[in-house]
Amino acid sequence: MASPGTPVTVTVTYSNEKHIVQITSHQEDSEPTLQDMALLIEQVTGVPVPFQKLICKGKSLKEMEQPLSALGVKNGCKVMLIGKRNSPEEEAELKKLKDFEKSVEQIANKLEEINKEFTGIQKGFLAKDLQAEALNHLDKRIKGTAEQFMKILEQIDAILDNVFLERRRKLTKNLPENFSDCKLKKKGLVKKVQAFLAQCDTVEGSIGQEMDKLQSKNLALAE
Repeated sequence: MASPGTPVTVTVTYSNEKHIVQITSHQEDSEPTLQDMALLIEQVTGVPVPFQKLICKGKSLKEMEQPLSALGVKNGCKVMLIGKRNSPEEEAELKKLKDFEKSVEQIANKLEEINKEFTGIQKGFLAKDLQAEALNHLDKRIKGTAEQFMKILEQIDAILDNVFLERRRKLTKNLPENFSDCKLKKKGLVKKVQAFLAQCDTVEGSIGQEMDKLQSKNLALAE
């Protein structure tokens, strides 16, 4: 068994290529795992982790969370990789998706801030005479946040479309490649954005209800 924090060096063979890789754990004072090795192999070979088949000593390695030592992978071992690396076109589309993912996280942070401020108003952390203006401002912000999510969803939806159209235009015989990794990431990101949009709808509805309650109270007091 390797000591915690000690790197493991193996030789990875892929097609006619040979790569000597030194695997370290992403967690301090822990042994490197199969996941650590797979991520490093992706960087070295360009074969995405979901499409890697790793074989060591005739055994297929599958348990990603297991330490390499538990799987019999030690210093000096040879690991054979089977899998298909992404085309340059797919890599370009994957980069776009990663950029969109960062943008989604930034918008999600805005949604979280709105939610926190609204919860504070609900709990009475803001003076009553300031609540109407604050709720009105939050209503505008949540609508703007939802619009940002919708815009980015449209942009994500367009990923791959231009590539496919261009390749069909140039070579009708050569249809687009599978782009499996890109499709998988795109699908996951679309689901994430849709979930955030659902949260926006919920928060917007709650803000509207709170505004209605406040308006009803003010009308009752005015009578």
